[in-house]
Amino acid sequence: MKALYIAWQDPKNRSWHSVGRLTDDQGYYRFVYTRGALASPRFTYLGRMHDLRKHYVSETLFPLFSNRLLDRSRPEYPDYVQWLGVEAEADSMQLLARSGGKRATDQLCVYAHPEPNERAEIELFFFSHGLRYLGERERQRIDQLKTADRLRLRRDDENTHDRNALVVETEEPVKVGYCPRYLNQDLRRAMDIAEVKLTVERANPDAPLHFRLLCKAVFTPPPGFELFASDAYKPLAGAAVAA
Repeated sequence: MKALYIAWQDPKNRSWHSVGRLTDDQGYYRFVYTRGALASPRFTYLGRMHDLRKHYVSETLFPLFSNRLLDRSRPEYPDYVQWLGVEAEADSMQLLARSGGKRATDQLCVYAHPEPNERAEIELFFFSHGLRYLGERERQRIDQLKTADRLRLRRDDENTHDRNALVVETEEPVKVGYCPRYLNQDLRRAMDIAEVKLTVERANPDAPLHFRLLCKAVFTPPPGFELFASDAYKPLAGAAVAA
């Protein structure tokens, strides 16, 4: 896995900014802030990493991230990894990437920088967002979905809350949520130059609402196309320091 990014939601205007990058480099975890951390005057710092321009290194996963993982000793852990669609032995980076690292106590999310698979395709996994705003018929439709069912992304250009909004819907169509806001801009770029195939990776009727529908987006990028390549993803850090 190349990298994980952390997105922060501005509490005033609800916009999302990618503010940091985590990597696992041969047994060392490395964290840097990215230029997205400068996009809002309300962003300060994350966890114990107070200096936006330092490169933090640790032999163990930073508490900011480890606190977002369910303890393997918890009785609900087998259900948790099943909802995520990963193996029970999945490492911390895989669990963070798939779960999104959401906590009720803050407005942070974690997502992966995907690497091309053996067919040179890009695969993006995400849980459908906004399910609490759906009607009863729409939620019932989610419970009927099965792995590999076809979905589609629809541009919601009239959305007053997010000009890049992407609706997740079935082929009928029935709305079954939204693409996470921090992925919208790059997925729209992909949709402009390639066919993005969206399917159900897992439907979890017994899961908490934010784990109910796991989606998989797949596309073949043309030469030179790269996700998450804007200035917001470029590091601010200088020399590395121990965390």
